[in-house]
Amino acid sequence: MGRSVLVAGVSRYLGGRFARLLAEQPGVDRVIGVDVIAPPHDIGRAEFVRADIRNPMIGRIIEQTGVDTVVHMSVIATPVSAGGRTAQKEINVIGTMQLLAACHRAPALRRLVVKSTSAVYGSSPRDPAMFTETQVGKHPPRSGWGKDSAEVEEYVRGFSRRRPGVEVVTLRLANVIGPGIRTSMTDYFSLPVVPSVLGFDPRLQFLHEDDAVEAMRLATLGEAGGVINVAGDGVIGLGQAARFAGRPTVGVPPRLAGLMGSVYHRGGLADFSADQIRYLRFGRCLDTTRMREHLGLDPAYSTRTAFQDFVRTRGLRGPFSPEVVNAVEQQLVARLRPGRRPRAGVVR
Repeated sequence: MGRSVLVAGVSRYLGGRFARLLAEQPGVDRVIGVDVIAPPHDIGRAEFVRADIRNPMIGRIIEQTGVDTVVHMSVIATPVSAGGRTAQKEINVIGTMQLLAACHRAPALRRLVVKSTSAVYGSSPRDPAMFTETQVGKHPPRSGWGKDSAEVEEYVRGFSRRRPGVEVVTLRLANVIGPGIRTSMTDYFSLPVVPSVLGFDPRLQFLHEDDAVEAMRLATLGEAGGVINVAGDGVIGLGQAARFAGRPTVGVPPRLAGLMGSVYHRGGLADFSADQIRYLRFGRCLDTTRMREHLGLDPAYSTRTAFQDFVRTRGLRGPFSPEVVNAVEQQLVARLRPGRRPRAGVVR
């Protein structure tokens, strides 16, 4: 008998991609995707079941299908996509509690995979240069997605203690970026002018969406356990990233950064909580030793190439993009080259 896997959050972009990939893997007999709405994208051979993980019905689905693996990808990053902060909190925290309760009552369950985020570390000037999985941030998240994810991880740790026979792996993903996914960070770097906190150029890490899906596959079908950081190699400065995207930056005084986030949120331009503003001020980077040694993931994209692929596939090209700057530079060099004959009618 092959594996039988339930994927929660299949109607979201990464959840749909993952379910489609997983259904094609040898040794996987059945993939069941659950969500409150039908997937807007192709999920391949995976089956879709309309269900809300906040509802006890999720327990009957897990019991009736006899799945041996549950993959939790239902934590929502932005309140806009959830219908507001209250709904986001309910889906993320209450939904996780119901899902874990259902998993606790499932005798056939052997593995639980949870998609989490590096935002659980928070951001602070006193943080280590690279977070390992055992370290705790000096300023943990106090609101939004990061706080929800920290609570989700706490419930997952409790589940692991109550069901020691179930293998549990939690992936803390860096900011995922790529051609198809939309996040607060992709919206941010797509703005005509990128606001930054005056006097700060934080180090950022990104994870390409292809590598994120591959990390979920390895966590589901492999033998790794525990908490694992997942990110592309290297780092990139915020200013450098903005230049790759061809976007000018404008510095905002630190005291006004929160107001800036509120203005952009209300205008529907980008969704930033106070913790995300701190991230754009102090940055955050991950140690990925366990990712390589335990999960077995060697990312196809570094942080830099992941961001460049996002820029290329989204067609981001502004007056400050490297291509435009290089073209202007070559024209200036050609015009100023010694011995170049002036064109007719031009007086030097």
